[in-house]
This record gives sequence, structure tokens and C-alpha cells, in this order.
Amino acid sequence: MTARLPAHAGPETRGLLADPLLHELGHGLGGPYHVLLPTAFDANATAFQAVFGESGVDGRVYYAKKANKAAVFAERAAVAGLGVDVASRGELREALAAGVRGDDLVVTGPAKADELLRVAVLQGALIAVDALDELDRLNAMAGELGRTARALLRVLPSVQPHSRFGLEESDLAVALARIGGSAVSLEGFSFHLSGYDVRQRADLAAVLVRLCSRARALGLPADSISIGGGFAVDYVDGADWRRFGESNRAEHFHAERRFGGGFYPYHSPVAGADALRAVLACVPAGESVPLAEMLRTANVRLLVEPGRALLDQAGFTVFRVQGVKDRDGYAILTVDGSSLSLSEQWFDSEFLPDPVLVPARPEAGPHADLHPACVGAATCLESDLLTWRKIPFPAPPAVGDLLVYLNTAGYQMDSNESPFHELPLPPKVVVEPTADRFRWHLDRRPA
Repeated sequence: MTARLPAHAGPETRGLLADPLLHELGHGLGGPYHVLLPTAFDANATAFQAVFGESGVDGRVYYAKKANKAAVFAERAAVAGLGVDVASRGELREALAAGVRGDDLVVTGPAKADELLRVAVLQGALIAVDALDELDRLNAMAGELGRTARALLRVLPSVQPHSRFGLEESDLAVALARIGGSAVSLEGFSFHLSGYDVRQRADLAAVLVRLCSRARALGLPADSISIGGGFAVDYVDGADWRRFGESNRAEHFHAERRFGGGFYPYHSPVAGADALRAVLACVPAGESVPLAEMLRTANVRLLVEPGRALLDQAGFTVFRVQGVKDRDGYAILTVDGSSLSLSEQWFDSEFLPDPVLVPARPEAGPHADLHPACVGAATCLESDLLTWRKIPFPAPPAVGDLLVYLNTAGYQMDSNESPFHELPLPPKVVVEPTADRFRWHLDRRPA
């Protein structure tokens, strides 16, 4: 039998799992739904901001809005004094509607449309320029509008030379030459780096600090660098994760499914704000002092764009069991939704932390034996399983029980959602604790 992978749960989540509210919401909403916990977002934002304070580094946190479409997180970012990272006109519009000021936005993404550049320039947003033709279009746009465009030049990471993001060294030299005397103000440099390697991020940050000095020698302001996101989230206990890795076999999955995309590292000993702390404490390759000291000495501001890490413990997803089919040695559960609301399948992978079984009948407590089951969707697609792994549940799941997938706010909830089969998208429910109970309302943005 597969190893258990129970997910970490914050105090609010643990309280809700024992509260009848989850069943009441399922009954009232008539289908699967997402729970949003903005107080966890607030705590994560405070933790990231505190790292800059304790290190003496001038820094700014931008919430990467692509990680979740809900309005409440952009609204809380505005109140907390965070910036917001957007990559489309829709995201920019939603951030402004949430109360985020235009000059607190950073606009990323490749080959931005002229319509997006126009609004970004008018709002005074910071724009990460990814290519020479984009720089030329931005300069022309700013000139037509009679404005100055604020820009970062995105640099191609040497450790990921095949990335489709960023300017090669030759293009970077051309860009620096073109910016002088243009309608573009160069505020610094950025990079897009896949993965969670702390040292790689620190090494590349040091390269950007040196680029700021190079740009300043040309008379350009260049006082900021952005190292993007890439701050891991710790979903499960380290010992559980090791046991899973050591015992994982194809027969632990329905139809012996294999995944070409591998699995997200669901355990990380250094995660969230601690990962930022580790980046700042790292001595970059070829340097003699930590990155934090380099930034202070060069008077360079550090921008970070976490998404998943700001949403750690900030939400979960609830499905109702509507069918149980017994197979040889395990059950196939069917729930009232689809895997499109659990987006890891998009990457030829699986969201591995065990869902929590919340029985419909309070007397249905844990049993002596474990009861393995995979979780299928209410669609006609053979491949539409929320969980291929045969989860070892502590009690036999039954119709009417809830399956709660924990910690899904970061990218899992809505990155891949679709109203396939005319099934409605799961609504988002904002839940906050009060002195004696939980209060809830629907998120402002329609699902």
C-alpha cells in the first residue's frame, strides 16, 4: 500500500475540518467549492516583509496574481502595502479594482500586447522588458503618450540558457544603448528562473547587481533588481515525503499510471520567507560577502514576486463523494467535480498530499484498517482523475462524505479550471474566524 502523505494544516484549517460549516456550504452551494483563508495570506506577507527589515535590505514584495484569480488576495495585498505582479490586461484591471495603485504594479510576461503596454505606461507601472522589439514598442508607446515608461530589462539566466525568457548578452548591450535618451527609464534588471535552488537565485542576483553598476556608468538610474518568485512551499512532513519516495511504485496508482512530469517537491526544509532569508544570507559565486551586504553596499533595491509562497495555507478545495465503486483491493471514488480544479494534472503530474475525509455522519470515525481509494471526476473522460494514487483513508469513504484537498490556493484551484460538461466552476468562499465562529462570504470576483 502507498505511504500516507498527510498535508500540513494551519489552525484555521484544522478548526474548519471539525466544523459543520463545510457540509453546510456543500449543501448550500450545491457542488465543489474552494475555501479562501486571507488571514494566512496576511501572515505570509508579514513574514516576507520582516525579512527585509531584519536584513537591512531595501526590498519590496509583489504578489504574483497568476497564482490565484480570487479578488480577496489582491485586496489584502493592497492593504498590506504589497505590490502586485500582473501579466495580462485582465490581471492589471483586477489589481487596480482591488485598490492596488498603478505604480505598485510590475508587469511581466513575454511579448506584451500594445493594449497592455499602453495601460501600464498610463498607470506608471514597472514593466519587465523581455525582448528588443518589446523595448522598441514600449519606447514608441511612451513617446506617443507623452509619458516616461518605467522598465526592468529581463536577463536570460546563464544556468538556463534554453529558457524562452530574457535577453541574451548581445541583446542586453543593444538594449542599454537604445535606452539612453529614450522615453524609457531603466530602473534595473530582472530574471525568470525555474526551480527553487537558493544558490542559483543568489548567484544570478549578484550578476544583476553588477549590471546595475554597469548601467549607472552609462548614466542610467538602475537601482532595483527582481529575482522573481521560486520560494518553495512545504506541504508535507519530511519523514513522510522520504517514505513516499522510497516506497513509491506503479501499482500504488490506478491503472499503474506513470507521470512523465515528475512530482513537485512537496517537502522543502527551507520554504517561504525562510527561503528569501537564505537567498540574502548566501555568498554568491565569485563574491566575498553575502548578497544582503552586496545590495546594501550598492544601494540596490531587491524586488521579489512570490505567488505560491504567499498563498501557503491560504485555502483548500472541497469535493463531495457521489459514488463509490469497489475494485480488487481498492475503491474508485467519484466526486462532484473534475481534475481541472486541481491543476497539477496539467503538468502530467499529481497533487500528492492526501485529501482529508470528512464523513457525512459524525459517528463514522476512524477504523482499525486503512481503506485505499483513488478519486475520479464526474466526467466522461477516462483520464479525468483528481487522484490516481490509492489513498489510504482511515475509514471507508461513503456517498455524501467530503474530500478536502488542503493547501490548494497556490496555483491548484483555478489555473486550469474549465466548465467542461457544463459543470459550473467551483465558487470561492472567503472564510475568516471571529471570537466564537467562522464567518464567510463569496469572493468578489465571479468564479
